[in-house]
Amino acid sequence: MPGWMRRFSALFLGLYLLVSCSSMPPGIESRLLRDGGLPQRIFWQGDLSAPCVHVYLEGDGRPWIREREIAADPGPLDPLALRLMARDPTPALLVGRPCYHGLAHMPGCTPWLWTHGRYSEQVVGILAQAIARALPPQPGRKLVLIGHSGGGTLAVLLAPSLPGVKAVITLAANLDVAAWAEHHGYSPLSGSLNPARLPPLPPNIRQVHLIAERDETVPPETIARYLAHNPQAQIQRIPGTDHRHGWLERWPHLLTTMTNCQAAGDQQ
Repeated sequence: MPGWMRRFSALFLGLYLLVSCSSMPPGIESRLLRDGGLPQRIFWQGDLSAPCVHVYLEGDGRPWIREREIAADPGPLDPLALRLMARDPTPALLVGRPCYHGLAHMPGCTPWLWTHGRYSEQVVGILAQAIARALPPQPGRKLVLIGHSGGGTLAVLLAPSLPGVKAVITLAANLDVAAWAEHHGYSPLSGSLNPARLPPLPPNIRQVHLIAERDETVPPETIARYLAHNPQAQIQRIPGTDHRHGWLERWPHLLTTMTNCQAAGDQQ
């Protein structure tokens, strides 16, 4: 990494930690992990040894500054999933992606992890390891995976390999990576997995996909192939939302109307 980029990343980390420490919602704790040799940050609230835990996954942040210019650090500076978790009464864990949350300057981090490889087998494997490390042993634990945008993509990719997953809830999620890239004229994410091209999730994992009423980032038509491949998935179009806005104030109510850990246990 060039010297200027290391200095920029170090400055970004300092600013990120300053902002995150001052704006961290009450009751949320954080620590650094180095699973797979790559750094990542986890956040949690409540008792993670509980028999029911919600696992949150953040969106893609800002992988690119502009066309052909990769961000030195993908962020996120405005972590929506973290703020959603703060409004969730269930014990919850947010697993940061490798090299996100101000860690992009650390050894082993390369832009491939937040650009073409953002949904790669490597990233999915590291997230799965982090979840296993963060959760104390608890036989019969039920998990609900909750992801916003690209975090929803990763939630779907993680679900088959994690024990105890009863439901996946996504918000404005990119469920067909190829269709999304084609729609926007982006280069294909050649190092990433595509949920729309993989076997459907098992029927015992309930799927609830929340679609924003005014989503220009992930238009509903871009996920049609995924939905056709997963006919058991439930779809809800949420009024008054776009890709990022309108979710926070609606989240407590949405949680009461969707599958939670207790209800998910009844879906066998």
